[in-house]
Amino acid sequence: MNNEETFYQAMRRKGVTRRSFLKFCSLAATSLGLGAGMTPKIAWALENKPRIPVVWIHGLECTCCTESFIRSSHPLAKDVILSLISLDYDDTLMAAAGAQAEEVFDDITTRYAGKYILAVEGNPPLGEQGMFCISGGRPFIEKLKKAAAGASAIIAWGNCASWGLRPGRPPQSDPGNAYRQSDYRQADRESPRMSANPGCHERHYHLYGDV
Repeated sequence: MNNEETFYQAMRRKGVTRRSFLKFCSLAATSLGLGAGMTPKIAWALENKPRIPVVWIHGLECTCCTESFIRSSHPLAKDVILSLISLDYDDTLMAAAGAQAEEVFDDITTRYAGKYILAVEGNPPLGEQGMFCISGGRPFIEKLKKAAAGASAIIAWGNCASWGLRPGRPPQSDPGNAYRQSDYRQADRESPRMSANPGCHERHYHLYGDV
């Protein structure tokens, strides 16, 4: 998938006409509550800006934010993935698994270092050296730190990533010692811009709008 391709070029490649493209821009403006006056600006951005690589990783969570994402009808999830963004890694949605998926993760975070958006769903436990959540054979906290180091922006999807929710209860009821997005911000002052999107589940239009 060519990440230098613009949104508009990707849509035209899929057979979308100019008229349908403008209707899409109008629908996007309305869905995001921006008003019809923003339609020309959305169209200009989609015509001139390349699609942004997105790396979506999962920690302690129930995947309800992903469920919200894939069940969207305005717009359809497939249209977002194929035409609006370049979802290059999501271990829940991608076809690859195991070692093959981890190779994709390492390749994307290296090739597009400083350019991709990191979407985090769920939080990383710190207790027992992070052994309460293992992803790709390593503690999820290690994967999060590696991905965060090269991200241009970080988005915390849902309550678990934003403030902990059930996995982030006080230590007496949380032996995994799950931490929150705000804790990560305090621990790493040089981390890129972070956006918290609380909700359980997070609404699909918030997901699209933030990206």
